[in-house]
Amino acid sequence: MAQTLEHLSRKNNTLTSIRGIVHTMKTLSAINAAPYEQAAQSIEAYHQTILQGFAAFIYRTGGASLLTEATQPNKRLLVAFGSDHGLCGNYNELLADTVTEYSKNQPMVKQHILCIGSRMSNALLEQKLTPDVVLMPPASADGIGRLAGDIVMHIERLGRGQPLANLVVTLIYTQRAKHGYQESVTRALLPLDKSLLQPERRWHSRSLPDYSMAADALLSSLVRNHVFASVFRASAEAMVTENATRLALMQQAEQSVDEQLEEVQQEMSNVRQDEITNELMDIVIGHLA
Repeated sequence: MAQTLEHLSRKNNTLTSIRGIVHTMKTLSAINAAPYEQAAQSIEAYHQTILQGFAAFIYRTGGASLLTEATQPNKRLLVAFGSDHGLCGNYNELLADTVTEYSKNQPMVKQHILCIGSRMSNALLEQKLTPDVVLMPPASADGIGRLAGDIVMHIERLGRGQPLANLVVTLIYTQRAKHGYQESVTRALLPLDKSLLQPERRWHSRSLPDYSMAADALLSSLVRNHVFASVFRASAEAMVTENATRLALMQQAEQSVDEQLEEVQQEMSNVRQDEITNELMDIVIGHLA
């Protein structure tokens, strides 16, 4: 059925408005990703300093024995970094699938879930998983430190009075993959990786490491900063990936709208040409009559 010029004109205006919105969202996604990327790089440099502190501590003390080993952890905390914003596809649903799959393959111990974002919470509820705590994602790169501090506080509250080895903390988030895709990452945070507690065979500098704090206090500070930096890094990477995902989807949407606009404008041109032709024919026929 042929469409009228008026109908095509309204459709053209609607598509033009949609394209403007899509273009704005694409631009915002590209702009928002940059500060999160910088935050991720900065915390990575800080984390390397913390890891050097671990190496120095172990080199001087052989401090692996300071951590009490447990035969079986009695608590598990999953921290899922989801999104609270739309236009990023099935971002939260894919992450919820990863959380569900991970939970099925773990020993039967008391599990707690801390999730970031109300949409992530809804995705987990659909998987029959109920979060214990729901935190809001950062509105900007400045908010990552606030979020990381809140998560560290919940970890400390959950593990208070127990050896580190009795608490399992796992970070589940998305990171960028090749060709613009995203992938879910499951990273063990606690208990500490044994590689952190292996003494260096040979120190990399002529100046041997030393410290003046009590060993327990220093180790506690190193562990806390390691946890904070790891959580901060996961949050920043999740936000970069979210914006990258939204950017890719907006690019696809923009291309689709452009194709529809081209079709509508071509049809408008054809309809306008037909109307002009009909009017000319009416004039010619009227003149001949």
